[in-house]
Amino acid sequence: MENQNNVTEFVFMGLCEGKHIELLFFFLFLLCYMAVLMGNSTILLTITCSHLIQQPMYYFLCHLSLMDLCYTSTVVPRLIRDLAATRKNISYNNCMTQLFTAHLLGGVEMFILVSMAFDRYIAIVKPLHYVVIMNRQRCNMLIVMAWVVGFWHSVALLFMVLNLPFCGPNQIDHYVCDVKPLLKLVCKDIHFVSILVIANSGMVAVAIFLVLVASYIFILYNLKTYSSAGRHKALSTCSSHIMVVVLFFGPCIYIYVLPAGSENKDKEISVFYTVIAPMLNPLIYTLRNVEMKITMQKVWSQMAHSELM
Repeated sequence: MENQNNVTEFVFMGLCEGKHIELLFFFLFLLCYMAVLMGNSTILLTITCSHLIQQPMYYFLCHLSLMDLCYTSTVVPRLIRDLAATRKNISYNNCMTQLFTAHLLGGVEMFILVSMAFDRYIAIVKPLHYVVIMNRQRCNMLIVMAWVVGFWHSVALLFMVLNLPFCGPNQIDHYVCDVKPLLKLVCKDIHFVSILVIANSGMVAVAIFLVLVASYIFILYNLKTYSSAGRHKALSTCSSHIMVVVLFFGPCIYIYVLPAGSENKDKEISVFYTVIAPMLNPLIYTLRNVEMKITMQKVWSQMAHSELM
């Protein structure tokens, strides 16, 4: 069979059925999106306008908040619009753009979390060498590497999907253009492609998650040499990172390890890393971080004072 594409647009089946439920979710996701914008913008402004930007941990946190803002803005505004719309359609080109952008930003965020784990590992296991190892040049290099890896990951998925024939139907059982729901619409055998998707996304996510878990176990093991106060501070920081890692990687692993043809709760589970995790990240990093809360108060009080002058 030749790879022909008769589909010019796709129609989302959406997150739920029933107009009343859709309106309820419309207001719920609108509030969630506003919380994402406010929370992550606050972290970005606090870090960039203070001395915290000089510290590697907050430098990475700043980039993580930026990725949360961008990633959520790629998915949630269209979801909100579709919840209020009668017809939830998206053109083929816009669908491919959303697929590429979402996986690019998701891949970058994944490796920023790796960089944050590496930073905590050096800070706790090799504290005397921390300043030398985690200099600004190395931090910039880690961010560039995150973008490079994320780019190649998303390019590989995009070219994989672009080479698939879509002959109809065009209804996507999801609220976002993602590779797995798109595979269900392909008019040829997808067994080999499904294996490639699992290898590209699922197995990579599992491998990175296991590396992160191993690094945090090693970090926690080394905390026994610290004083009680130092141990408490390190535990508070690491527990925040672990919570974010679990919130992000848990749903990703569930979705991308299972094959495309299986009956699972992909679109319900994906809400965790498209909406809930970006909304909770600012709370996790601010409520459990004394230095962040103090700096936030200083920055906002200075801004309020400058406006009164």
